Amino acid sequence: MLLIYISILTAFVLWTIINSLFMPRLSNRSIQGDENGRVSILIPLRDEERNVGALLQSLKKLTYQNIEFLLLDDHSSDKTLNLLYEGTKNDPRFTIIRGKDLPEGWTGKVYACHQLSEHAKGQYLLFNDADLRLSPNAVQAALLLMNKREASMITGFPAFPVSLFLEKLLVPLQHFVVHFHLPLAPANRTNLPSFTAAHGAFIMVHKDSYKYVGGHEGIRETLLDDIDLAKAFKKKGQRVILANITNVVTCYMYQTNREVWNGFTKNLFPGLGRSRFLIWILFIFYGIFYVGPLILLLTGLYAAITGSLIVALFYPYVLIVLQKAWIDIRTNQRVTLSLLMPLSAVAFMTLLIHSMRTGLRQKGYVWKGRTYS
Repeated sequence: MLLIYISILTAFVLWTIINSLFMPRLSNRSIQGDENGRVSILIPLRDEERNVGALLQSLKKLTYQNIEFLLLDDHSSDKTLNLLYEGTKNDPRFTIIRGKDLPEGWTGKVYACHQLSEHAKGQYLLFNDADLRLSPNAVQAALLLMNKREASMITGFPAFPVSLFLEKLLVPLQHFVVHFHLPLAPANRTNLPSFTAAHGAFIMVHKDSYKYVGGHEGIRETLLDDIDLAKAFKKKGQRVILANITNVVTCYMYQTNREVWNGFTKNLFPGLGRSRFLIWILFIFYGIFYVGPLILLLTGLYAAITGSLIVALFYPYVLIVLQKAWIDIRTNQRVTLSLLMPLSAVAFMTLLIHSMRTGLRQKGYVWKGRTYS
């Protein structure tokens, strides 16, 4: 039985390595030129005073010349708007927009992105979150891959520097889930909506294609704007590429453990189609294959202390660490975090149940001061 278990975990490692080869990587080398046309970088902000300074500094360092920056303040209650005006004065590339009141039937970020798109003059739209930091050549790198693959949309999961305890356990799992659970060949080489992943912090689209698929207006009620926008592109026959963008894009997602908890709570159950069946399948799967190795490891350590070393009991833990380490290396994450994989699985399993219970009890998911059902 243990041999079968080890064989399955070995297969998981091999699958992850092979699957990851079908995710193209944005180049971090210096790329010159702006022959691709005007790019509009669109950023919604709501109570983002902690991010404004670093965000503007990052944007001003971009080397792409034919560019405009549109920043929308979505009814912030802090100093976000004042900091935007102060940080962009005398720079004609920046336009500050004051967001309109949220209409019924829209979610906040989706409506903010929709407003931004209506003001954009570029041939390409790059939707960014306020907690994102771009390397100077990020725009050229995205356009290069977009044109090379003849894609209408490029998206990807950024590099995630983590310092909080829950961050370390949960945030890097985003890369793990994509590299392990999503078959990347059909995701990047077909228009099948069922093979789709996206990250809303970084989405570049061709403006004409964006309008053709209905833009954010067509997904106005969703909490999963990134995935649903990507699916809208695919349903209209537009090519979507999920890329490894960790060389050129960094995201500082959360400032507190509570934000980590609320953020994942908001996304997990809706992201799984509100399917209780999928929740329980994942709960059992991670319990068996990613918490189980920790139990075997502790059993092996106890056996070694009592004088009966059973080496095979250590193999499952080594294999899940290797699987996670491979992904961490490819996504510029600290490899030492792979040692915490069993604890990450426990945190993930706990949040699966919490997100489901929150959704089923119709309490609503709270985010950025708004509550969504």
